[in-house]
Amino acid sequence: MKVVKKIGFLLLIIFLVLQAFRPVKNNSGNKENDISTVYPVPENVQKIFTESCYNCHSNNTDYPWYANIQPVAWWLDDHIKEGKKELNFNEFAKYRIAKQYRKLEECIDEVKEGEMPLESYTIIHRNTKLSPEEKETIFNWATELRDTIKARYPADSLVIKKKK
Repeated sequence: MKVVKKIGFLLLIIFLVLQAFRPVKNNSGNKENDISTVYPVPENVQKIFTESCYNCHSNNTDYPWYANIQPVAWWLDDHIKEGKKELNFNEFAKYRIAKQYRKLEECIDEVKEGEMPLESYTIIHRNTKLSPEEKETIFNWATELRDTIKARYPADSLVIKKKK
């Protein structure tokens, strides 16, 4: 029994020490390169983005209470970094046209296939799950924007060129 108590005490000490090491929060507030600065984003689409997408795909995350507990905070930080690497709506204006086009196509596919938001996220954050109407709204908006870009730019500028 003494061994179990010692192991438990050691684990408690490790847990408490871990609380001192926290990742930097994703709250820069920087929106100067937001998608809405280069393309029209209707209010209903913006509302869906804010409620269901921006926690992982923007420079501003609304953190839940459990994000202050390690090692959960590290896991969330990694998840947010990965989400922003895939698509960051607050940096969209910085993307080359080909990347903007491709990201819109990916957005259309992800929403159509029900891949976004992630099921692991919507289990805890039920209000972020997209309704069929919200999916259709995002699908229609992204499709229209993608087609606008396609009509505005030559086809070769919409191809991602591989680096040699």
